[in-house]
Amino acid sequence: MAQRGHSAYIPCVAAPIQHQDRKPAWLKVKAPGGENYTHLKKTLRKLDLYTVCEEARCPNVGECWSAGTATVMLLGHTCTRGCRFCAVTTGNPRGAVDPREPEHVAKAIAQLGLKYVVLTMVDRDDLLDGGAAHMSKAVQNLHAAQPGLLVETLVGDFGGRKRDIAVMVDSAPDVFAHNIEVTRRLTPLIRDRRCSYDLSLEVLRYAKERAPERFVKSSIMVGMGEEDDEVVETLRDLRAANVDIVTLGQYLRPTPKHAPVHRFVTPEQFEEYARIGRELGFKFVASGPLVRSSYHAAEGFVAAQLRPESQLAGGGDSAYQHLQAGSSEAVREAAEPPLVPLTALVRSR
Repeated sequence: MAQRGHSAYIPCVAAPIQHQDRKPAWLKVKAPGGENYTHLKKTLRKLDLYTVCEEARCPNVGECWSAGTATVMLLGHTCTRGCRFCAVTTGNPRGAVDPREPEHVAKAIAQLGLKYVVLTMVDRDDLLDGGAAHMSKAVQNLHAAQPGLLVETLVGDFGGRKRDIAVMVDSAPDVFAHNIEVTRRLTPLIRDRRCSYDLSLEVLRYAKERAPERFVKSSIMVGMGEEDDEVVETLRDLRAANVDIVTLGQYLRPTPKHAPVHRFVTPEQFEEYARIGRELGFKFVASGPLVRSSYHAAEGFVAAQLRPESQLAGGGDSAYQHLQAGSSEAVREAAEPPLVPLTALVRSR
């Protein structure tokens, strides 16, 4: 999952791009708006959900909200890890957890009337189980409150403890996701020192072993100094760990204090990643400049497999078929505007 950041110097393979405003045309997005966007924004306010993507001025918020999908972040707003790509606060929450949060989230999501929700989390190394029981309870409450809802969990590595990973898997999310984030060589440079490339692979492998019937998903950021052959190596490693779904997207620097962007990967190169991923045998590959770990087309693919009658399945299935078509035009069209779901933080009541 996305761990949280402080600044660091990253040795350059090529001269780093210093300014985020020098983005190529394919990274431009439309201003948010529309009836669905406005309705969801008002509803989120009433439910006392604080949106990180608004505060961070995320360029994807318009399409995300208009699509009616949501990613809800649990276990507070302070992460115990400090990765160099993410701006969420790093610190020590000292065991603080809102026990009402799983119930509150379930009630709020039920009122939103969503078809698909992603539950993500900050890393909580200060908790004995890393927050697994808390996340598990939230999944169970969501299933009870809204039986037809598709639930994806995007979680940390829980220190590699199988008992905690099992608690999470056994709560029966429709998709178990954990992000490897970057290539093997960049892992010690970009991710927190407590993160491990091989440990992430083991988490994904064990989740699939424990529940072979469920989708397992991961994500790769590019443009951070990796070579294309390293991306292919990571794709091979993920597939060897029995990952079903993979997403690849462009890293964008949150602030000047974070790791610099080394390159803007072209839509054509993202198309090539997708082609290789399909050849490796992934059930679904979403690859494009504005693709993120929670991506509407990937969610549509899952919905098409598990809830073929749903509206999300119809729209998402079309989107994923378009992405899978394999043309650079398809990749550009899928990436503009982006289809990346909202991230929300639940306030304690």
